Amino acid sequence: MIRRLKYHEIDFIKYAQCLENSEQKKYSATKDFLDITSEKQWEILVYKDYEAVMPVPFIRKYGIKIVHNPKLCQQLGVFSAQDDPELNERFLDYLKKNYLIRAYSFNDFNQLRTKLKLKKNFLIYPDSYEKVYARYSPKRKRKLRLDEEVVTNSEIKTIGYEEAKIFIEPNMIGLHKESDLPDFMRIFQLSNQLDYLKFSAFFYHQRIINVIATYSDCNMVALLGTFNDKDYVKLSGASVLIDKVIRETIETHIFDFEGGELPNIEEFFRGFRPALRPYPIMESSKEQLFKKFGSFLLKGKLF
Repeated sequence: MIRRLKYHEIDFIKYAQCLENSEQKKYSATKDFLDITSEKQWEILVYKDYEAVMPVPFIRKYGIKIVHNPKLCQQLGVFSAQDDPELNERFLDYLKKNYLIRAYSFNDFNQLRTKLKLKKNFLIYPDSYEKVYARYSPKRKRKLRLDEEVVTNSEIKTIGYEEAKIFIEPNMIGLHKESDLPDFMRIFQLSNQLDYLKFSAFFYHQRIINVIATYSDCNMVALLGTFNDKDYVKLSGASVLIDKVIRETIETHIFDFEGGELPNIEEFFRGFRPALRPYPIMESSKEQLFKKFGSFLLKGKLF
């Protein structure tokens, strides 16, 4: 039996235990991450006594609850001790019948009979750094061999949120709208305050030219942002920063590139020779949402 629990009804101890013991464990489903990214606007679907759980984040438009993955939250879906396609279908069916869904991503472990759109993601699994580096593409290895002048006049540092913010805000690209920037910075700031997220910076002649933001939890290190001064892209500071994090963590942690849909980003990620791990996503157009909203009104299903 699948039940829907609102945020205040969730037993977070049982929820965390289910997530910790699940085959699909992801940092993006943890309470802290969802609290930060969704501002506590999430609830769960739960099977029996937390044998399986499915977090469901939402936004409100004109007072209407609409399911939507928060910014920087790539994958959610069903979490259980062993991935079960039949159970996953039951969760999916419950979700479709009881919610208005704008965008909801399952995780790369969830097997589904229903054919959903797949999106790309790339992972490097734990191994010795030497073996991981040996798999890098010849081009990526060349990029990591910095010129002597660059080596002499550069350094890598971990920096705080305020220093990172000064660099990130003018160098963040790919936003759908300007109003998204404060929300990204809010997520970065809160994650940094809780010690999940850190900023690594590449300095050249004492000036920051690259910053990456990495989030660490659940034996994963996720690349939540790469920011570059466009005038110094050819120096490959971003590659050096990512390689350093991989070198320091890959023996015990999965490195998650968190994306790869854009051709130039995919090409950059593939240079590290990660594994392709696609994940299913449900998406609805505004027209489809409006149509379903009408049917929900008739059935009295909106809550």
